[in-house]
Amino acid sequence: METKSASTLGSILVDDKGNTLYLFLADTKNKSNCTGACAKAWPPLLTKGTAKVGNGVDKKLLGTTKRSGGNEQVTYNGHPLYYYVNDKKPGQANGQALNQFGAEWYVLNTKGDKVEG
Repeated sequence: METKSASTLGSILVDDKGNTLYLFLADTKNKSNCTGACAKAWPPLLTKGTAKVGNGVDKKLLGTTKRSGGNEQVTYNGHPLYYYVNDKKPGQANGQALNQFGAEWYVLNTKGDKVEG
């Protein structure tokens, strides 16, 4: 995970390939509430072992949480992280501020806070 400067959103979290990562406002600290159809539209960022950080990411904010199926999902500042199925290439943020599956979705800044805009 690292940061990428997006012209309209500022520096946001992305994976090692430049794909945008999101938080879900229906989640609670270190607990995903996105399963089933939600997880198909918003695939979780999973890891085996320790998640790794790149440029601009605060290692102290990085963690994992166990999903209901037993997989480990990467968290940042307590927020489980997700991709958006309609982001087809690195740098896209088509899921920004969408209201789906009962709450809104946002990209995160380097402090692990939602970015509005």
